[in-house]
Amino acid sequence: MSLQDDLTAVRRNLDELTRKVERLEQQAAAARGKPAPAPDPSRMVPVPDTPYDSTLWTDSDDEGLGARDRRAP
Repeated sequence: MSLQDDLTAVRRNLDELTRKVERLEQQAAAARGKPAPAPDPSRMVPVPDTPYDSTLWTDSDDEGLGARDRRAP
């Protein structure tokens, strides 16, 4: 099999697994007498647009750039 064939098979299997998990969630919710959970959008976590507190970044090095007081080779 080529790499593309393998990736296609993986995608197909993941899609099938997702459908089966959603079906199981619906069946479990129905058995408990609760409404089934909504699909993926309800699982999304909102990220605020407000800037992060700058004190979170004090004493941190820039990843990939090295420490502030040292020079790159």
